[in-house]
Amino acid sequence: MFDVIKRFFANLRNIFKIPELRRKVLVTLALILVYRIGRHIPVPGVNADALTSFFQAQKGTLFGLFDLFSGGNLTRATIFALGIMPYISSSIIFQLLVTVIPYLEKLSKEGEAGRKKITQYTRYGTVVLSIFQGSAISLWLEGLNWQGIAVVTSPGWGFRLMTILTLTAGTAFIMWLGEKITEFGVGNGISLIIFAGIVAALPGGILRTVNNLIYGEMDIVTLIVVLAIIVAVVMAVVYMQQAQRRIRVQYAKRIVGRKVYGGQSTHIPLRVNTAGVIPVIFASSIIMFPQTILTFVGGRGGIVEQVAQMLIPGQPLYVILDVVLIVFFAYFYTAVVLNPQDMAENMKKYGGFIPGIRPGRNTAQYIDRILTRITLAGGLFLAAIDVLPTVLITFMKVPFYFGGTGLLIVVGVALDTMRQVESHLLMRHYDGFVKKGRLRGRV
Repeated sequence: MFDVIKRFFANLRNIFKIPELRRKVLVTLALILVYRIGRHIPVPGVNADALTSFFQAQKGTLFGLFDLFSGGNLTRATIFALGIMPYISSSIIFQLLVTVIPYLEKLSKEGEAGRKKITQYTRYGTVVLSIFQGSAISLWLEGLNWQGIAVVTSPGWGFRLMTILTLTAGTAFIMWLGEKITEFGVGNGISLIIFAGIVAALPGGILRTVNNLIYGEMDIVTLIVVLAIIVAVVMAVVYMQQAQRRIRVQYAKRIVGRKVYGGQSTHIPLRVNTAGVIPVIFASSIIMFPQTILTFVGGRGGIVEQVAQMLIPGQPLYVILDVVLIVFFAYFYTAVVLNPQDMAENMKKYGGFIPGIRPGRNTAQYIDRILTRITLAGGLFLAAIDVLPTVLITFMKVPFYFGGTGLLIVVGVALDTMRQVESHLLMRHYDGFVKKGRLRGRV
């Protein structure tokens, strides 16, 4: 145990021995610090205390999901209240549009220049969505009166325009920070910003757990069992995030003049969890929509409230719909980003084939059959992780939230960032953090 800890800190020191990697890490930390400072700058004219009290009662609605991606900024009504959610929504929209609009599909196949053009359109879409969401939030805040306290102190067009401008500028600035982290730092900038917001809530959760243990709300046996479950779940998430189904591909030899090309054997790596955390986000957004509508209209009674009560986390209907929707969106998103027919045609074009499978249509059917099987496993795993907090809180009486979307994002981002750091260390002939397994960087 002590050897592992000693090796970890030794490898941590190695990071700062490489000038390029040291600069990337410091730039990443500095830009994340700027983002965290923005968390304490409020939107003018909002009663932050009343809004925080409101969000404490809305953890199971769509507002709770938005607050997760904003890193708690929506709860406090800061300049980053919209967070990076408009950018994520815009990116997903354009990913879907690439498959249905010929112009965007053509751009996606033009290499780096085409990708830059699509990225530019994504930025424009982010600004448009930010303006729309900022307008909706300003109107909603004006009408929000929580337990007799008005959230907006001076309503009117001045407050609305100021809120729209502030929130849109905040989201654009976060998007710029994310792109700069990706360009000059380590890891994916947008993902790291979301990661920082989620991890920032971890000390508070630990403190609440300690208080529960001190005041007898949780006994030591329950704590040990929960810690064991946490370790096992994190290990399972790491394993599934890395899991691949490799399809062996053989390329035929080609003789051009006096040179021989091809003849090598390679593989196509198909990830078990191709869609990542997107199915969980989509499913959560849809299943929480009735509760959000009820919160907006502020009504009582009627079919909308009945449906909302049935969709409270922990209710049987909520769990069933959650599982079904996650599996559905896992298949849907995988079908959008991976086209077996295109993969088969590209292999055939370059003289590749799967041993034992005829090129063309048979190859496409074979790949599709494998994708169907592994996507089912990935979708069910995502559903199990997403339902885990409900099981822990309802049946084990765990007094804190663990699992779900936040865990998937944290583990996924940590793995991706660690892979990049490992690659830099190995290129400079330093040992990486991981000695074995697919997580180890490749030069």
